[in-house]
Amino acid sequence: MKINLISDTVTKPTPAMLKAMYSAEVGDDVFNDDPTVNALQAKAADMFGKEAALFCPSGTMTNQIAIKCHTQPLDEVICDHFSHIFQYEVGGYAFNSGVAINLISGTNGKITKDQIEAAIKPNYDWLPRTRLVVLENTANKGGGSYYTLEEVRPIRQMCLDRGLALHLDGARLFNALVETGENTLDWGSMFDSISICLSKGLGAPVGSLLIGNQDFIAKARRYRKVMGGGMRQAGYLAAAGIFALENHVGRLREDNLRARNLGETLRQQNWVSNVRPVQTNIVIFDLAPPFTAADFLKKFEEKGVLATAFGPATVRFVTHLDFTEEMMSRVVEVIEKLKF
Repeated sequence: MKINLISDTVTKPTPAMLKAMYSAEVGDDVFNDDPTVNALQAKAADMFGKEAALFCPSGTMTNQIAIKCHTQPLDEVICDHFSHIFQYEVGGYAFNSGVAINLISGTNGKITKDQIEAAIKPNYDWLPRTRLVVLENTANKGGGSYYTLEEVRPIRQMCLDRGLALHLDGARLFNALVETGENTLDWGSMFDSISICLSKGLGAPVGSLLIGNQDFIAKARRYRKVMGGGMRQAGYLAAAGIFALENHVGRLREDNLRARNLGETLRQQNWVSNVRPVQTNIVIFDLAPPFTAADFLKKFEEKGVLATAFGPATVRFVTHLDFTEEMMSRVVEVIEKLKF
């Protein structure tokens, strides 16, 4: 039995999801003529109290379109130094939008109103214009940490006061919401645009949604097209997204709980020097010297368990829909018996 903890992107559609995909009514989405895509977009917009949404192939595309829509060349984006838009999107902010990035060293991927305000640049010809703030919830490289609404409200107000747009990279937002009990409507009111991923914890095979007002999404459609994201009979994929939103949100609590249990097991091992706080479905831990991530991953793979390095001596686990209780027991057993 191979157990894959590399990411929550490794899941396969469930039989019920496949049935929904097979039976989807489809059209040509480039012409706005795919009824299932239209239904998914309307559903997502309604969930967050926004006017419209756009179905895209990936979260990288939704984030990059959002940056493009909110900025002009020579602007800059403020975000945490762990942010996905900086770490894992190939410098797309520069390639696609011609903007600079202003990095803040937050706490576990989270930044505050005061940090953001202090980073806003004065209006000089020789400086980029601060235009957009991006928050990530949950923060992947921050160990799955999450913002609460109370933490976001002062950031939102400051952005309104200073004329800055605020975008949420909410790829794993629902992992946070099942912990906080907060609702999507309140989160929608905090941001000018929101990206949510369907192919991570929610278990769809492909797709992310960009959510905003009508004019923003009309502009975003053009950028999606020029980036090559205009799909034709995309309703087969959109049907998986609808199914995921209707059936796979509540069960994210199971993923979060298993991650916390893995974190507790790791803390008890003498070959682990540190486990970052486990708040959702991501576990990041550091190995005690002289052990390396390569050493660990090799031994783990020999036992049939896959994970990923997050640094020379740092490893990440991500729990997900296809990680069962039986697999959980097996991983705990492997951890407890592992010897270096």
